[in-house]
Amino acid sequence: MAQAKENERMEKIVSLCKRRGFIFQSSEIYGGINGFWDYGPLGAELKRNVKDYWWRTMTQQREDVVGLDASIIMHPMVWKASGHLETFSDPMSTCRQCKKLVRSDQIWPIVIESSWARAIAELVPGGTVNTGQLVNWAKGKGQRIAPNLALVRNPEVTISWISERIQKNPAPFEAKELLQYVATEQFNQTGLVLPCPHCGGELTEPRPFNLMFKTHTGPVESEENVAYLRPETAQAIFVQFKSVVATARQKVPFGICQIGKAFRNEITPRNFIFRSREFEQMELEFFIPPDEIVAALAGDLAGVRGEGHPGEPQPNWGWQIWHKYWVEERLRFYESIGLPRTSLKEYWQKPDELAHYAKATVDILFDFPFGTEELEGVAARGNFDLSQHEKFSGESMDYFDEVAREAWKKFDESKKQELREDYREKKYDSLVRKGLELGEAKAQAEKESSDYFDKLAKGLYTPHVIEPSAGVDRLMLALIAQAFNEEEVTDEKGNKETRVVMKFHPRIAPIKVGVFPLLKNRPELVAKALEVKRLLQPHMSVFYDDTGAIGRRYRRQDEAGTPFGVTIDFDTLGENSALKDTVTLRDRDTMKQERVKIDDLVPLLISKVR
Repeated sequence: MAQAKENERMEKIVSLCKRRGFIFQSSEIYGGINGFWDYGPLGAELKRNVKDYWWRTMTQQREDVVGLDASIIMHPMVWKASGHLETFSDPMSTCRQCKKLVRSDQIWPIVIESSWARAIAELVPGGTVNTGQLVNWAKGKGQRIAPNLALVRNPEVTISWISERIQKNPAPFEAKELLQYVATEQFNQTGLVLPCPHCGGELTEPRPFNLMFKTHTGPVESEENVAYLRPETAQAIFVQFKSVVATARQKVPFGICQIGKAFRNEITPRNFIFRSREFEQMELEFFIPPDEIVAALAGDLAGVRGEGHPGEPQPNWGWQIWHKYWVEERLRFYESIGLPRTSLKEYWQKPDELAHYAKATVDILFDFPFGTEELEGVAARGNFDLSQHEKFSGESMDYFDEVAREAWKKFDESKKQELREDYREKKYDSLVRKGLELGEAKAQAEKESSDYFDKLAKGLYTPHVIEPSAGVDRLMLALIAQAFNEEEVTDEKGNKETRVVMKFHPRIAPIKVGVFPLLKNRPELVAKALEVKRLLQPHMSVFYDDTGAIGRRYRRQDEAGTPFGVTIDFDTLGENSALKDTVTLRDRDTMKQERVKIDDLVPLLISKVR
């Protein structure tokens, strides 16, 4: 029942998004194109507000972050250096019957959502099988919605395997087990098989599938002109690191942020805009000194102490506390735009889940209607990316730190030796964990330590990186899901009705205020309402509406998520002299109304929506 309610809620959200102009299927008049979406008038405003606020908090409100806007197509060697050409792939299975592709590690969530799987679940409440009902379904509805399912193609054989299982083990079927049984025909040869979510057919074994979109630059389509649509925005920041350092007058620690389109040829885009083939990212690469440099400069190395935000950055922060700092900063950001901390979860990836270059990664999760999924990742990436681009391009990615050079000069030989030995030991342990033979690991650690401190004596090092990376479209879906509310209210005539209201935080709401003349057939009310609209427009997004009953106009703006409504009535015109030049200000969430002077509207509303 819980799953059904979640599906129903998601269906209502998708329906509202289309009905009110938040999100449309791309190319819908031609049947649509899977994994691509268009943002309508309200969606475009909401998305712009979210991106603008993220940019403002990252750049305008900080002195240690600057921005970048890089091209979508980059030199193909960028993706060779980053590893995307060799490793950026998902496991893919193909249906042997309908030939459609399915991402192998996501088969079961997609299968469970399919119409044929839900139909079978309704026939088997609690996992207790009635084989006669299954056969009747297979010969009727099953032929239409799952024509390649083994149960449909050869019901007698498949039922025989199910009956054999019941004889050996009369316990109720688990959902996954039953769906495998109804998809299996040649049990003795294949065992239980994975079913195709689309038609119920049998899936092949997984094989890697590169997710990058390939294109060509120039007039000739040849291997020499192959290029790729970027699968992430981060690599442009690493490639331009030295250029930004040379021009932005920033010193490590500092960050470079970017908002931009990325493209991944997802095998099975799903869950509305959650997993798409074209999407936007908001990413920050925050460059910090290696811990050895911090320890050398500050005299000690601060670690994470306790829970919560660690406070303002300090000179002795190591990578662990910087990582915790950015996790907490991102959580604060989400709270500031209407996602309460209770709707978010932190998942600290286990060592065996980490990318090979990552020291730590925290996934910030949100409770979507279809389950708890990742909203943003905050990774401590070490110096992997800059080192890779130095290796493949031949260009140095070292950062010159004059303070570090002068500090190194002041150390006596015993202190220098202590730092060298500590670094060499850590490097040795790291190489052994990667599988290097002990002697080889010792020799490599010795060489890397020597090179590292030779450069440090000159004030040179490759910065490490903390990367908060968020998907704009996923965040849009989270905000829409969080805002969606259905409430039972009583209208002015005493009738009960359901009010759909999108409770967006005012600072990101697509429309900030609706302006309504009480009656549209009274020119004096319309003229005053238009005057109020023109007063507010330079400061915020305003929607003017004079059509229909005032209650109906309120409901339309409730569905659009407009936090405030301004009504111009006869008291505004001076029918009640004490209320002349005042308006009724309505709050979307409480539906309470108050009289406000027109002269006070602008500063009052600005204080509420920013």
